[in-house]
Amino acid sequence: MKITDFYNYKKPGRKISMTTAYDYTLAALAAESAVDCVLVGDSLSMVMHGHTSTIAATVDMMALHTAAVARAVKDKLIVGDMPFLSMRKGLVPAMEAVEALARAGAQAVKIEGLEGHEEIILHIIKSDIPVMGHIGLTPQSINKFGGYRTQGKDQASAERLVEQAQELERRGCFSLVLECVPDKLAERITGLLKIPVIGIGAGPFTDGQVLVLHDMLGLYGEPPSFVKKYLDGRRLVVDALNNFDSEVKSSVFPEMKGTKNGNSERSGCLAEAPYKLALRR
Repeated sequence: MKITDFYNYKKPGRKISMTTAYDYTLAALAAESAVDCVLVGDSLSMVMHGHTSTIAATVDMMALHTAAVARAVKDKLIVGDMPFLSMRKGLVPAMEAVEALARAGAQAVKIEGLEGHEEIILHIIKSDIPVMGHIGLTPQSINKFGGYRTQGKDQASAERLVEQAQELERRGCFSLVLECVPDKLAERITGLLKIPVIGIGAGPFTDGQVLVLHDMLGLYGEPPSFVKKYLDGRRLVVDALNNFDSEVKSSVFPEMKGTKNGNSERSGCLAEAPYKLALRR
């Protein structure tokens, strides 16, 4: 998928699917799937590092995980999140952060919010780095919001979100993530914009949807109410580990195979030769 596909898909109403990935192994699975786009989200600070919010994500952390994902994903658009405060230290530090993500393999960056970012967003886009906007519930602003709450519920805040969405389009963003807003507001913004709107917790009327991979696979805690779990991964993994534990303790694993000189042998390693050579030494 390319940037131009985002525009092309909106015209005929072809929905866009986007998921997160943070490491090589799961990114390789995403690469095999039909999902359109992969987001290296700053949610990795929670999912991969155990922090309580996205605020702990740093540029170095984002670049490290982006590089791992880029080694696995070759034919899908990779978007990297600009982490907390990376847009607030001035133009030069912001561009250094963008460069770090781009060199790591991100083909576009996602930026939360608009106010105070206007000129830097314009500079990034003029530097030939595509920008995906993100408004509504912006997790980096969680301390200001006082929690993960639906945004745009009253008329004034709804109009402010409409204005922000239109301004991000005017600035040159190629798409927009709209998080945790009422369905009708999401439908209105989607209809007003020429660029595609990707929803998360924003109802069915957007141009596409994004979910955290670990949420949809049931691997990470209790997901938000808008998430659909497509797999009970947590239970499957725990069951597998318990089966392994049971078989080790009951001497079922490793299993016996054949006989040699009347004695049973344990199953060996696929690369037996190096081990046998090591044993002779």
